Parts: sequence; structure tokens; C-alpha cells
Amino acid sequence: MSDVLWRPSPAKIQASRMDHFRRQVNQDLGLQLANYADLHRWSIEQRESFWQNLCAFFEVRWHSLPSQVLSEGAQMPDARWFAGGTLNYAEHLLRRRDTHPALIAVREDGTREVLSHRQLAAEVAGLQRAFKALGIQPGDRIAAIMPNTWQTLVAMLASASLGAVWSNASPEFGLHGIIDRFGQIAPKLLIACAGYHYAGKVIDQVEKINQVCTQLPALEHLLVVPYTREQTRTDEFVGLEVSLWQDVYQAGGEPEFTALPFDHPLYILYSSGTTGVPKCIVHGAGGVLLQHLKEHGLHNDLKADDVMFYYTTCGWMMWNWLASGLAVGATLVLYDGSPLHPGPERLLDLIDAEGIQVFGTSAKYLATLEQQGLVPMRSHRLDSLRLLLSTGSPLSPHSYDYVYRQIKREVCLVSMSGGTDIVSCFVLGNPTLPIRRGEMQCRGLGMAVQVWNERREAVVGEKGELVCTRHFPSMPLGFWGDNDGSRYHEAYFSLFPGVWAQGDYAEETASGGLVIHGRSDAVLNPGGVRIGTAEIYRQVEKVEEVVESIAIGQDWQGDVRVVLFVRLREGLQLDDDLCQRIRQVIRQYTTPRHVPAVIAQVPDIPRTVSGKLVELAVRNVVHGLAVKNTDALANPEALAHFRDRAELRDQA
Repeated sequence: MSDVLWRPSPAKIQASRMDHFRRQVNQDLGLQLANYADLHRWSIEQRESFWQNLCAFFEVRWHSLPSQVLSEGAQMPDARWFAGGTLNYAEHLLRRRDTHPALIAVREDGTREVLSHRQLAAEVAGLQRAFKALGIQPGDRIAAIMPNTWQTLVAMLASASLGAVWSNASPEFGLHGIIDRFGQIAPKLLIACAGYHYAGKVIDQVEKINQVCTQLPALEHLLVVPYTREQTRTDEFVGLEVSLWQDVYQAGGEPEFTALPFDHPLYILYSSGTTGVPKCIVHGAGGVLLQHLKEHGLHNDLKADDVMFYYTTCGWMMWNWLASGLAVGATLVLYDGSPLHPGPERLLDLIDAEGIQVFGTSAKYLATLEQQGLVPMRSHRLDSLRLLLSTGSPLSPHSYDYVYRQIKREVCLVSMSGGTDIVSCFVLGNPTLPIRRGEMQCRGLGMAVQVWNERREAVVGEKGELVCTRHFPSMPLGFWGDNDGSRYHEAYFSLFPGVWAQGDYAEETASGGLVIHGRSDAVLNPGGVRIGTAEIYRQVEKVEEVVESIAIGQDWQGDVRVVLFVRLREGLQLDDDLCQRIRQVIRQYTTPRHVPAVIAQVPDIPRTVSGKLVELAVRNVVHGLAVKNTDALANPEALAHFRDRAELRDQA
């Protein structure tokens, strides 16, 4: 796991903003931080100094200066950051005002629209005036059912400029998935597209929007973006005041920025909701801004002349993360549609067409490219690409090999891990460090990340719980409606009181990198031995016939046995020979405990709308238990393939 696949040159290290920041800290504070390990240690031990210097480095614009950086109680979560300070998140994303492209919005059908930084500010100013006319005040919730396009970003920035709280769902969410989210937060304004593209189809949204509106009693106004349904009329929507996007405002002028406390709510994001009603996670403007400036500006080395892309829908936290790339002046490419239509090379085409330097995707997408037999270094130039980001699930060593063998040799491949919980990363990349096969590069600056065993001991080279032992600014303000904080404490601080437990089963390596072995709540426990599901997936990916797999623990004869479901390449059938080869490769590279007792074939495997496997939902189906919220799934019909399987009753 320590094979170095890529290493930055000394010249690249010195030119990086990360190294510039280290040198600046040394100069300003009279320190001698020699490398990233020193810098990270200082950022934890001297957190107030670190975050204060980060603000200065990125020239954070305070309307009122804070009286202190951090005041905290005896244990997490009890902290107040930058008390007395006021700022505005949108102001930082709209600092650049020239004619250089800010947003390049590309639809699946090839439609392309470009907004310069100057035009973006003018659009936000116009929509801000419209929001004011609708009576939007600080703290009001604005909800959106929108695709990943420029109108969505303009609306979010107009919301943030006024101090409203933005919350988004993707158009592909089902009715109940939307109501389960927005029904909890009582939005005053709903913004929705009348139709959208996906996989070569245009999907009409009018009926669903009407159904949503009838179930949001506090809703006062509906703003409709026709998008793919150009002839949309206001009289198609019933029950409340309705406006069309093109009628409600005129772009122009300068946006105003309301001075807001550092911890003023900016976003409400949602947990996946696969085990119940989604948790409404409230994030503060200042914490999001500082964390994203750090991650984009230092860890990604994103600069004002860079073009950045991340394949995401607006219902995934990566959309919020991508948006903050504007805070360092970069150009964002927004893509709306299927990543695989009309073919798997669609997003790779964007790299060459738009000159993308930073390209973000999921581990699943990279695995799909390999399974489809694509060799991008032969079919595409990719000369602009310098940073390839992956998240959503652990990136297997196998995929690291594929990237450097078939995509590009001179590229920094970064696997990241964090979550909607913090709308940022615990573990991510670093332009000054090498890339090691199967490892995430480093812990983020200011993030006191460790791996703990059950005795609350930090361990290296052993699997355990990923924890963060110190406060950080992008911790949630709490959960919406959780007035006593009990649900918030239960979610993150019940395993180790006073310490954030992320729910990831992880391992720190001797080189300081990390490996995520799966979600803690999906850990398998045969014979009392804890096994992360990703440990199995990494091996199964080596079997050419298998497209994807999902592993669960089945209660069996007073113990737990490992059951593996596989989706095979089209036209193939699971037989004894293939089962034997799957078991052999798992045993060879892990332990006999990892070898599944049962292997079964399924035609499809359920995932959330953001592409994550749902082991707990499958486990519930296998055990005859209810899956509480199938609307959180992109393909809920796939659950039927796991119900009442004969091989799970008969095999010993």
C-alpha cells in the first residue's frame, strides 16, 4: 500500500500555494516549519493562530472584526468561532469582476452558456432585488429543485447575499424524498425547473412540482425556471403565487452584501435518509467559507486562472463544495445530465473542450471507465489536466493503477473523504506530497484527525474509528428542529463522548496517509472480527467478470456470516468456477474471515442518488425488515432482487 505512483517536483512544490502559506507563516510568526507534517501539527496545536493566519492569507473581508478567534468549553461540541465578526459568504465568491469566464454551463444535449465574473455579479444583483421584492429576510429558507446549471448558482448567491438559508434537492429526487427534506424546514420560496435532461430524455417536472407545493404549507411563492420546457406558463401551477424566472428580474447593477455573524446559517444539507427521515444539517457561512478557502486554495492549489469541474448533482454536498471554487477566482464548469450519455467518454470530452485543470468525479465513475475498456490517454489529449479528484466511496488500489496506466501518468490523483456532515473533508490531497497507491494523502490542515481503537487510543497500522478530537469551524451549527441538540450529539458524539466520530472505519498508515475501509455501521463482524466492506470490494474489483458488488453481514446460527452479491458483465452467469475465483482472490489478499459464505448474482445494486452503496438497506431487506426511505435511492426497485433469496435460507 506504500507504492509511490506520482511525486511532485521540487519546483512544483515551491510554486504551490500550500508551500507559500508555510513560508508565509514562518516569516510572519518567526517559526521554522520545515514541511507539511510540521505545518499540520502547528495548525492543530495553535488552532487560533492557524485560522487567523488563513483569514489573512486569503484576505477575508470582515464587515466587523471579530473580538476573538475561538472560545470553547471543556469538550466538543462547545465552541464559538470568530465571535463578533461579521462577513458575507456571497461577497467572497463574487470578488472577481472582470470579463474572464466564471461559469461554463454545459447540458447533456450540448447546449453551452458562459457567464463572466462581471455578468455573474450582475445576475446576482438582479435576482437579489427580486428576492427583496418577495420579502426575503435573513433566516428565511429558500428551497430549490434544480439541476446543476448557472441559474442555480446565481440563486444560491442571491440567497446568501441577503442572509437567507439555501437548501437544494435534485430534480431526480422522488416526491417523498423532496417532502421528507423540505417539509422539515418550511421554506418561504421554492425555485424549481419545469423540466430537465437525463440519459437522452427530457423529464417533465410540472406535476411533481404541484404536488410538492401542496405539501409545503409555509410556502409563499414558486419561482419556475422553464429550462428544458421553454413554453412553460404560470397557470400550469396552482395554489400559490407563481413567477417565471425570465419575468421576475432584470440583471444589472451591483449586488449588496448583508453583514452577517460568522455562524449565520448558510446551507441546510441532508443525510442520505436511507435509514429514516433525513437529518437536516445546518451549516454556518463563516465555517464553510474558511474550510473551502483552505481546501481549494491550499490543498487543491486552485488558482484564478484554473478551470475546475466536479460531476455532481445539486443534491450532493459536492455541489456546495464546487461552488466555493469561485472564492479563489477560478472558472467552474457545471454539467447537467448523465455522465455516461451518449457514451462513457462524455465527461472526458469536457476536459479537452474546456481546458479543465481540476477534474472531480466518483470512484464508481473511474471503475466504470475501466470496465468499459476506455484508454483515455490514447483517445483524448488531457494536456490541461493536473489534478484528478475522487470521492463518494473509497478509491481502490486497482483504480489508482488504472488512472496512471490508462488515463495520465503526470497527474495528481487525490481520493478525498469527509461528508455532508461537515460539507468538506477530513482527509484530502496535498500538492507537496507524493501519491501512494491505495492511500489518501493527508489529514486536512486544522483537522485533528486520528484513528481510534475502542479504548480511545490513537493507532497507526490498525483499523479503527475515524475521529476528530478538536473543534473546527465547519462543524454543523446543529440539526434543524433539534432544539435540545440531542440528535446532533447522538449522531457524532455518542461513541466517544466529547470527540467527533465520523462513522468511517479507517486506518492510518506509517507514511501519514489514510485508508477508509468502509462505513462503521456497515462493518461486518463474523466471529467477532471487524471487517470493512471496502476491504472486500477492493479485491472483487480485480475479477474481470464482476461489474460491482455489495457485501453485508447476515445473522446466521448465532453468529454473522459474510454474504456477497455481485452484478456481472452483461450475458454472464455466476457459476461454481467464478465463485471459487472470487473467493480465492479475496482470501489471497485479505484473510479467510473476509471470504463470503454465500455469493449470489443480482442484476442491479441499489445506490443513493449521489451514487453511494446502501449496505444497511440491503441488509434490512435480507432480514425481512422495512427500508424506511426508498426515495433516498436512485434505483429503489433494485431492492427487490435481495428479498427472499433461497440461497440465503438453504446454505450453511
